[in-house]
Amino acid sequence: MNLRRNLNLWDIFCIAAGAMISSGLFVLPALAYRYSGPSIVLAYFVAGLLMIPSMYSKSELLSAMPKAGGTYFFIERSFGPFLGIFGGLASWFSLSLKSAFALVGIGVFMSYFIEPISDPQFYLYAKLIAAGFCVFFVLINLFSVHLSSRVQNIMVLFLLVICSAYVVMGMRSVSPDRLLPFFPESMKTFLGVVGMVFISYGGLTKVASIAEDTYQPSKNIPRGMFLAFIVVQLLYVLCVAVTIGILSPHDMGNTLTPLSYGAMVIGGSGFRMALSIAALIAFFTTANAGILSSSRIPFAMGKDGLLPGGFSRVSLRFRTPYAAILTTGAFMLLLILFLDLEVLVKTASTLMLMLFMFENLSVIIMRESKIINYRPLFKSPAYPWMQIFALIVYGFLIVEMGIIPLAISLSFIAVSLVWFFISARKFTRQSALMHLVERITAKELVDTSLEEELKEILHKRDNIVKDRFDHLIESCRVIDLTGRIHREVFFSHVADVIAQDLNLDKARIKDLLIKREAQSTTVIEKGLAIPHIVIEGEHKFDIVVARSKEGIVFPGQEDVHVAFVLIGSKDERNFHLRTLMAIAQIVREHNFYKNFMRAKNEEQIRMLVLSSTRRRDIYG
Repeated sequence: MNLRRNLNLWDIFCIAAGAMISSGLFVLPALAYRYSGPSIVLAYFVAGLLMIPSMYSKSELLSAMPKAGGTYFFIERSFGPFLGIFGGLASWFSLSLKSAFALVGIGVFMSYFIEPISDPQFYLYAKLIAAGFCVFFVLINLFSVHLSSRVQNIMVLFLLVICSAYVVMGMRSVSPDRLLPFFPESMKTFLGVVGMVFISYGGLTKVASIAEDTYQPSKNIPRGMFLAFIVVQLLYVLCVAVTIGILSPHDMGNTLTPLSYGAMVIGGSGFRMALSIAALIAFFTTANAGILSSSRIPFAMGKDGLLPGGFSRVSLRFRTPYAAILTTGAFMLLLILFLDLEVLVKTASTLMLMLFMFENLSVIIMRESKIINYRPLFKSPAYPWMQIFALIVYGFLIVEMGIIPLAISLSFIAVSLVWFFISARKFTRQSALMHLVERITAKELVDTSLEEELKEILHKRDNIVKDRFDHLIESCRVIDLTGRIHREVFFSHVADVIAQDLNLDKARIKDLLIKREAQSTTVIEKGLAIPHIVIEGEHKFDIVVARSKEGIVFPGQEDVHVAFVLIGSKDERNFHLRTLMAIAQIVREHNFYKNFMRAKNEEQIRMLVLSSTRRRDIYG
């Protein structure tokens, strides 16, 4: 069963923004300030810029393959089931862990109202409160994605209003002297802080995993991500700058709640309470967005057979993936209640950077494999240099994380390999990487399973309903000619197949084709011909698609490489005209002739025609 597409552009913006604004804004600036002083303002800005390559890459992949699972789906289709398992488990773990941390943040904050932090039971209360909110958000996600997004929208709107008020009110109290000296430490220290605050933007691209819950995901998710990035980037930089300009270096370095402290300076205890509520809501939005996004990963893996099929079960009433949501919620409860998460935070960050590297590599693999049905609506600019830059920078940041997180992250690869050998070796669909290897080695290594899947994704993405022309192409004859031949030899080949399909006389068909060509050439434009004849009878229509790499000689014309031969009875005249219109739209598509000529076989030729985004005539 498919998921219900309830989410729109505003929903996507709120989920993406809510997934970013959390401890990265309300806690992390104080920690980063201890290392690099006022230059953390620039560190936040630079860290945001480092997200751009991954944002562009994921937008391209998403616009071509708007499927649940996001990063997992892209990595699996690009590299195959082994790395697909790693990508799915790593993405699920990383996002679930960040959401668990947000829930712990809720517990810690609310525990202040129950017991002082010195109380031995403080952290127990904090964990129990966090567990309670985990159950609450799981229930919201179980009952309705739309309800979940509504809750998210309200919380994010309040959060943005309070933070904007903090910036506007605080600008009047900023002391520029507190921003100097801007670089109190070395550049190496500054770059380390960039890596530290980079995690603040980690939730941005996770909305790709809810593509199947989204209306027009190829458009709304990239737009929502870009809008959220711009707003949150601006909010981070301004809030951090205002906070540093308001608080003394001593106060800035000795608090874990710098914005709440700054709000006290700006507007007293009332405004501090409002800012503290905003911080609490920020944790809510991160936790809710995390459960919503991360649960779609085991759901997608279950659909693909890389996890047990039970993970792909969808509620008949609510149309939500209840098994994946419950599993994700249970996993987060274990993290909250039983684990020491300090090292695992860095592990989650390392895994996130690895996943970003694979996403950028996926764009390179997909493009260079030259798969016909990889047709993104959005293409990453500055390809491939932007992706190569991201690989280098992310690799540097991974090294900076330390040996323990890297070792744990590599263990994920080992676990993925074991699980692959246990359950996924039966996989027959081949990845884009295999298409690339085939292209380099010039050997037949792959089937058309990935291209078939991408064709179906294209049709679903563009809301395409098959018409009579599509059904005709699915069953028509496709001829891939070898050697340069004359027009009449080509007509003989066509007559052979038509005579068999329509039970007609071969010589008669060839004669009709020659006579029609004598009246006026059927060469429409350079390299393209559409020979067509009228036959006796009723309700008869057929088409032959032909390719000749070396060329078909039509006297007085340039050689023809692409031919659509139409055969129909008089009563099919209207459909004949609609077929001509369909062919005209197909050959006008970007790179049609190039793709047609490099198709490996007859089935790829047929698939190229079927994958057209032409306007369908569903009544024809």
